[in-house]
Amino acid sequence: MTAHIDIAVLVPCHNEAASIRQVIEAFRDSLPEAVIYVYDNNSTDGTAAIAREEGAIVRHERRKGKGNVVRRMFSDIEADVYILVDGDDTYDASVASEMVRRLVESNYDVVNCARLPVADDAFRRGHKFGNWMLTFLVSSVFGRQNSDMLSGYKALSRRMVKSFPIKSQGFEIETELLVHCLEMGLPIDEISAPYRERQEGSQSKLSTYRDGLRILWLISHLIREERPLQFFSLVALILIGVSLGIGVPIFVEFERTGLVPRLPSALLATGLMLSGFLSITIGLVLDGVARGRREAKLLSYLSYRSDR
Repeated sequence: MTAHIDIAVLVPCHNEAASIRQVIEAFRDSLPEAVIYVYDNNSTDGTAAIAREEGAIVRHERRKGKGNVVRRMFSDIEADVYILVDGDDTYDASVASEMVRRLVESNYDVVNCARLPVADDAFRRGHKFGNWMLTFLVSSVFGRQNSDMLSGYKALSRRMVKSFPIKSQGFEIETELLVHCLEMGLPIDEISAPYRERQEGSQSKLSTYRDGLRILWLISHLIREERPLQFFSLVALILIGVSLGIGVPIFVEFERTGLVPRLPSALLATGLMLSGFLSITIGLVLDGVARGRREAKLLSYLSYRSDR
């Protein structure tokens, strides 16, 4: 890396007073040339004051949720390379320089840091299985290019950051970011690094069940938005299958006796069959809309230079 590169370390925080000092010091040692931004999300424990004492640029986002904070960060900050990392001091700052090197030299848009737990308590109960399940689900639909979809530690290019239309408000932001990159066909790389348990006094804001359901809902929404033909074809298949299950016995009875003894069921079967064909039509129409939307996002992405 011979040319000067502007690097921004982005740290979204909510009540991370127990760990923010260590995070800033670690990234200052790993990337001394980087500017560290701490975005405080309504902390009540003095996180912002500690970050300011450590020399970080502190800004505030009043709307609750990590997605809202990341959206504000991406909008406000100008840099060539962005390091997005949580403020809980669980990620290894020493690999940040390697992430930047890979991003720049190989012209990637995302370098994801997959977590390797160094203690049994690093992952909360159920979190590891949930992460695997969600990663598998996204990979099955959009393709597999990393092994840890929910990692909060990533190196990002400028043109990816500035062309990413964030919709998420909470912790589902990592899922939306990955699906956006997979759907756009952006170059992605991944490294692995140790993942520590939280320090005493620091508590996770991620709710395993509530946020897991929100991520599942987001995935279903993104499948409907980005792959509408597949989504509505599946709906059609279900509707047509139920229609045949209800209607075939009625048709057999009619062939045998010439009577339709269950008229409401016959009407229901007919309605479900028509709904199935209508669902396929909706999928075809929305697939064209999705293609147009994808092309618009690609043009926005290409409007930013790739050289850094």
